[in-house]
Parts: sequence; C-alpha cells; structure tokens
Amino acid sequence: MSRRSGTDGSLLASLPWTLLALAFSLLPHVPFLPIWITVAFIVCAGGRWLVELRRWRLPPAWMRIALSLACFIGVLASYEAVSGVGPGSALLAIMAALKLMETRQRRDQFVLLFISIFLVMAALLREQHLWSLLYLFIALLITMTAWLQMATRENRRLSDSFRTSARLMLYSAPLMLAMWVFFPRIATPFWAVPIDTSAGTTGLSDTMSPGDISSLSASDALAFRVQFADAVPPPRDRYWRGLVLHRFNGRSWTGLEATPDWGARKRIEYLGEPVAYTVTLEPTGQQWVFALDIPYEVTLERTFMGPQQQMARAQPIDQRIAYAAVSYPRYRVEHAAGRLPRSWYLHLPENSNPRTLQLARELREQAGNDQDFIDEVLRRFHEQEYFYTLQPPALGRDAVDEFLFESRRGFCEHYASAFAVMMRAAGVPSRVVLGYQGGEWNPLGNHLTVRQSDAHAWTEVWLEQRGWVRVDPTAAVAPERIEDGMSGAMINGSGASWGLNAPAMWLHNLTLTWDILNAQWNDWVLGYGPDKQFSFMEWLGMDEPDWQQMVLTLIGVVMFLVALISLLLIRRYRPPATDTAAQLYARFVRKVGVQPARGETPLEYAARLKDSDTADPQAVDDVTALYLQSRYSSKGDSALPQLATAVNNYRNGR
Repeated sequence: MSRRSGTDGSLLASLPWTLLALAFSLLPHVPFLPIWITVAFIVCAGGRWLVELRRWRLPPAWMRIALSLACFIGVLASYEAVSGVGPGSALLAIMAALKLMETRQRRDQFVLLFISIFLVMAALLREQHLWSLLYLFIALLITMTAWLQMATRENRRLSDSFRTSARLMLYSAPLMLAMWVFFPRIATPFWAVPIDTSAGTTGLSDTMSPGDISSLSASDALAFRVQFADAVPPPRDRYWRGLVLHRFNGRSWTGLEATPDWGARKRIEYLGEPVAYTVTLEPTGQQWVFALDIPYEVTLERTFMGPQQQMARAQPIDQRIAYAAVSYPRYRVEHAAGRLPRSWYLHLPENSNPRTLQLARELREQAGNDQDFIDEVLRRFHEQEYFYTLQPPALGRDAVDEFLFESRRGFCEHYASAFAVMMRAAGVPSRVVLGYQGGEWNPLGNHLTVRQSDAHAWTEVWLEQRGWVRVDPTAAVAPERIEDGMSGAMINGSGASWGLNAPAMWLHNLTLTWDILNAQWNDWVLGYGPDKQFSFMEWLGMDEPDWQQMVLTLIGVVMFLVALISLLLIRRYRPPATDTAAQLYARFVRKVGVQPARGETPLEYAARLKDSDTADPQAVDDVTALYLQSRYSSKGDSALPQLATAVNNYRNGR
C-alpha cells in the first residue's frame, strides 16, 4: 500500500474558517511584525488553500524543515532575541504559517486553532485598551465557530455553529466574571511582561533637536491622565516636568542619565499651597516620571529626584502605572550659588552659531541687568516677525543662527533652544526642560487628558538670589499655545495659523466620550489590583479579607454557577416526554417479530404483515387503528387504554 502524499479535499469545507481564525488573531500583531512574516503567512495560507482545492501534494519534509530553520534564524536576526512579546508573537505567527504547509488532517487544524488562541493572548499582552475587549470577543467567536465547523458533520449550517459558539461564550461569561472578581490579586500581574523593544514608542526622547517635538504635534496618542484632588490649575500653570537637558553641541540638546540625588530636595524651597493629583501614565519605555513643576512627593515605588529636580524611576516604565503626587507651583530652586556648576550651564561649542552669540552679547551690553536682557529677548520674539508653526523648515549645522536670522519659523524646541543659547552667550546659566504643557479637561470624566501633541520644551535660567527661574519663550510668540493648550487652540481657531485643523464639534465630543470610557476601563478593569479588590470584598461584607477567604469564596461561587448552568443545560437538552403510544406500538412490533423498514408508515407496515401471513390480520388492523388514533387524534388519550389492551391480548401467529 502506497503512502498518501497528496490531499483528498476533506478539509475543503472547514479550512477557510481555520484560515480566517488565524488571520483575525494575527491582525493586531501585523503593525509590530517584520513585513516578511506577514507576507510569509499570506503566501502559506493562500498556498494551502490552493493545495486543498487542486488536490496538490504538500511540500516535502526536508523543505519544511529548511523553511522552519530559516524562519527561526530570521526572527532571531530581526529581534536579536527569542523571548518577549515581540519575538514570541513573531514565532507564533511563523509557526502558524509553516504548520499550514503540513496540515493533512483535522487534528492538525486543532493545533492551528490552539495557535490562534495563543496569538489572541499575545495580542492582549501588547495592548489592553477598551477595543481589546471587542477584539477578544470576535476572535474567540470566530475560533470557536471554526472549531465547530471542523468537528461536526459537514452539513451543519454555519448559523448553527455561530449560535452554538455565542451560547457557549454566554454560559462561560459568569464563570470568567467570578474568576476576575475573586481570584486573589498580586501587586505585579504575571502578564505584565515588557513590551518588545523593537517597536517604536511614541513620546519624548532624551535628546532634543529641531523638529523632534513638532513631529509629535500631530499625534493624538495618550501620554497620561490626571485627576486633581482639589481645584484644577489654570492651563498656564500646567507645566509637566520631565527631562532636563544641559549639553548643547550646536544643534542638539542632551542631559544626564537618570541618577538619584538625595540632596536635590534640600535645594528647593517650596512656597505657597501644594497641588495634589493622581497621574495614570502610559508606557514610555523610559525612566522619566512626569509631575507638575515642581514636584514635592511622588508615591511611585523606586522613584527618585535627579540632580536637576527631574523625577525618574529605577526601571523603565514599560506598563501603565498610576501614582499620586504633590507639587508646589511656587518655589525657589538653588537660589544659593554655592553648589551650582556654572560651567555646565554656560558651555557652548566653539565655532557654532556665531551670529547668535554676537547678538546676545550686544543685547546684554545694552541691558542694565540679566532680567532686562531676558525681557529684551522675549520682546524681540513677540514684536518682530517670528512665527510659531508646526511645519518649521529644516535647519542646517548652525541651526540657531538659521532660525533666528533666516527662517524665523519654529516650534517650541526652536524657541527654547535659541533662548537658552542666547542666555549662555550673555553669561546667564540656562538649561532646557522637556515635558508637557497644558492638557485637555474632560468634563465627562473630571480628569485632564495629556496627549503627545501637548509635548513641550521650555527653558530655565539661573538668576542671582532667585535661583532657577522658568522662562517659556514660546509664550512670547504664541501666548494662545500656553493659555489654551494645543487642543484649546485648535477649537478656538487660533491654531489655524500654526497648521492645526479644528475638529468638528461632534467628533470632538465623541473623542471625549471615548476618552472617558477608556479611563473607566483602565480604572475599574485594568486597575483592579489588590487595594480595589480588598475594598470590594469589604463592601461585600468580608472583614479584613485575606487570600484564603477569597479562594474559598471563589470556589463556592464557581460551584454555584456550574450547578446553575448545568440545570439550564439539563432543562434545555432534556429528553422528550414519554410517548406511551409509541412504547405500546414498539411492544407490539417486538411481539410480531418483524421490524418496520426505514421510512415505512404504520399502514404500510400493517399491510406487509397481513400479506406475509405472520400475524392475525384483524389484530394487526385493530392495533394499527388504535395506535394512529392515540398519536394523531384529538381523542388520543381515550384510545390509549384500548391500545394497551389490544397489545397485551395479542398473541403471535394467526
């Protein structure tokens, strides 16, 4: 007997659903996968369908082994690792593609559907936004439907499989909900694995060059949300401090690594009333912790203040985190010059931006003091032809010179960089601060939404007896940017001159609604940690709940739900009520000893018995008439006793 090497078309009906389940599961991974993996999956899926349709042979084993080895090396070369969400997802995707090329039987399709479920779980490790719930529901529905289409008879209708899949998910929903509520939470969820480092992360980087921040202005990606304990600070006071940059190479600014400075707080004099708030920060892949200028306290673990009053965490922020913070809008920083490393904040590269340096020195000589010099520079930005735009022209080597004397068009990083260079040229210590400014207040959720488009750069100058003072040169050019924020400027129309298009009001309201839904999702579902679980258990009546109480409660609730669902299933699939007439007729057939043929009616059966002389014709007629009357007549119940008597009195033979 020769070994079968081709396909027989037996998977033709179920294979499309398996391919659809795999494709839908893979969909969220596509933006993060190397393009060759997506192309390989499409080629393998299309090729496998043609193989089944045309009854072609599958690729030989040596070719599949060679392809598997080549793909593994390809993933390793793309990610330089095989662990983590990114490489793991890539391996699952390429595994599904190659498994298609050896799928012969339905058991192979089972393996493919298992891979589909793993792909869904891997997608949830990467993204846990609200839309993930819809993706999870549809992906599982398609996978279960594919499972039923493969496992049941070929003539099963697709609508029946869909209904069965939906019903099974509905039955399992209470169990999933009970597991989610009562399963003991730990401080760090086990699924909080780092995101793949090969994927680009939207947000601020640790360097600033002309065009870096303006490229973020078109991004609506969420940076963080803030809830204030009391009054909300006005937009002009919403400076969210992040990185501090002090090295300048003539074009780009860089800063210090995130290192703790235990004496940093001692150089701050906090004034006025504090502002308390809670920040929910999206993953950044960096260590910087954003807080209102200037932070006093942050509750996030392993967080410290750096030597330039910037907050940072010991580990990169690779998952969504929430922390409470307290800031003082009024402060004095390093107003005593004893420890100030002036050379850090006065250094300028040689032979760089000579026209800017000459202008700054001339203005400083004309001014009476440092403050008058600062005011003069700001006045020039405000009164002369300088423009704030989101599409600044490209700049060359002497970027500040080209900006100040030629293009005169720039975003916040252009003005912050030029201002800081002019200060240093005149002997005033200066540095650049990166962070966010403003944010949009969402009245539906009573929180502030800060997006990547709110990224901002400003400067700090050091003045005798005053210390570091914040100066935002962007406010001299485009005061609406500071007073209203980016979103406010778009809505009131002032952002049109910067290159911003005002959104339709209905679309804007829809965005706010979606934002509050996502905030609630993050708060109540993704943020359901140990603290909220304990609070909920106490609300249910548990005194000082511990994990043993919750496990016992979970077991009890699950057992109750299983019993309830079982009763529903028993009620739905219970056997039909006892048919006495059918039982009596079956007893009559057993006495006669001749089985009815398939599809044979009682009258045809009776005629065959009478023709064969194996039974008393009159008795056969009596039993048949009483049986038909019992089952199909409106007076059937009254005929049942007569049918029972006739069957009991029947004796085989004529």
